[in-house]
Amino acid sequence: MRRFLPFLMFCLLSSLALQAQQERSRDAFSAKLLFIDYGRANGIDGLDITNGLELAYTRNLLPWLNINAPIKVGVLNVQEDINNRTFASLDGVLQFQMPSADSSRFIPYLLAGGGVTWESELGTNPQFPVGAGLNIRVGGRSFVNIQGEYRLSQETDRNNLQLGVGYLHRFGKMDADGDGIADQLDDCPTIAGTEATMGCPDQDKDGIADNKDKCPARAGQKRFDGCPDTDKDMVPDDEDECPEVAGEAALGGCPDTDGDGVADGQDDCPNEAGSTETMGCPDTDEDGIADKDDACPLTKGTPEFDGCPFSDRDSDGVADEKDECPDEAGNIELAGCPDQDADGVADKDDLCPTVAGKMEGCPDTDGDGVHDGIDACPERIGTAENKGCPELKKEEQDVLEFAMRAVQFELGEARLKKESEEVLNQIAGIMDRYPGYRLRISGHTDSLGDAEDNKKLSEERARACYYYLIEEGIRSDRIQYEGFGEEKPIADNDRSAGRRKNRRVEFDLYIE
Repeated sequence: MRRFLPFLMFCLLSSLALQAQQERSRDAFSAKLLFIDYGRANGIDGLDITNGLELAYTRNLLPWLNINAPIKVGVLNVQEDINNRTFASLDGVLQFQMPSADSSRFIPYLLAGGGVTWESELGTNPQFPVGAGLNIRVGGRSFVNIQGEYRLSQETDRNNLQLGVGYLHRFGKMDADGDGIADQLDDCPTIAGTEATMGCPDQDKDGIADNKDKCPARAGQKRFDGCPDTDKDMVPDDEDECPEVAGEAALGGCPDTDGDGVADGQDDCPNEAGSTETMGCPDTDEDGIADKDDACPLTKGTPEFDGCPFSDRDSDGVADEKDECPDEAGNIELAGCPDQDADGVADKDDLCPTVAGKMEGCPDTDGDGVHDGIDACPERIGTAENKGCPELKKEEQDVLEFAMRAVQFELGEARLKKESEEVLNQIAGIMDRYPGYRLRISGHTDSLGDAEDNKKLSEERARACYYYLIEEGIRSDRIQYEGFGEEKPIADNDRSAGRRKNRRVEFDLYIE
């Protein structure tokens, strides 16, 4: 008890000092009817409950702390004394309540304290009350108070229970939110605010109360109801569709670079003045179709024909029904067809569409009367019968005829004999001189042995000639080979001389 009292005094003094700094009054007075029980508190049966009255002064020190000084008078009923005894008491009590008590309808609290009780016969005895109470708001400053306490006494059979029911009223200035502004002057009495905003909060500190601020989280201007105007175009940010770029109020605060009345963000052509009907793009022929989408921007047309007065899918100025190439832009002179090499022959009819020429659209490089489009030898003078290539000389044809007999292989193998190389070299020379020709190599055998083996051997021998000529520098795409085995004899296989003729490799030069 000796340690508790100094601590209690320290709390009281600190709270009073803080209360003085806040410059507000929290005074209240209450009156209650008491119901007093000395029986149950001391384990004694048969003692009646008595009554009393309480008058109390309460001062609020902190949002969560009150100090209470009750004065009580009444009668009590104690053991071994059939006469009711009158009593009076004076207490000092701390009440611990919810921090938001001033703005609540129901305010519960706990209490603890100490005091002195005087009885008519016993005299004085100290008692220490602990308990709980509830204030129920019935008006701005008026409350119904209900309180129960257990009082511990140092005297025998003097512990007691007390229940009080009564009325509490607060006096002086009320400041429920603790912002230093009396409730009657506070536009927001239950929410702490500032003096500049009549007691209402102002989180962005722009001098406009949050409940009147359209942009409570961003500092703004009064003329814009608390909203900022970042781009300074006189359109507040909350109404500005382009808050970072200065624009025009009529366009929701957005800019209009080309001045055509269509905001840049909705203008398909922001740097070219147009009309609202064409999303800000120009429409030179005023047919309601923007030039960028108009296949005929200088002639009025219809959407059906992409802005042209007639159907023109390729937009070359030739109507589809007269356009021989309706899906390819071309020349009017060529019935709407393209002419890449500009030789006056439409690509669809030009055998050489990328090289200008006068013979079916082709040049005749070698001047042999056979144009390059069909000339197999466009750089060497030839004949039309030979597809523009020169005819083989007789001695060169003789070489090919001779090669059929001269190319020899090891017996039963596809390995060329040394003496075969000379004639193969002659064939390579002919192919170098006649680059427009191709070579077909055919391998053949006699009928001796298995037919499948003979066909395989004939193909391997033809392939051996093929690889020899490639090694001599002839392109592989100019040569083809095939083996026929005994399928195409040129002599009687029943005679040795005939079989010798049938074992051959034929070389045939031709023009594709």
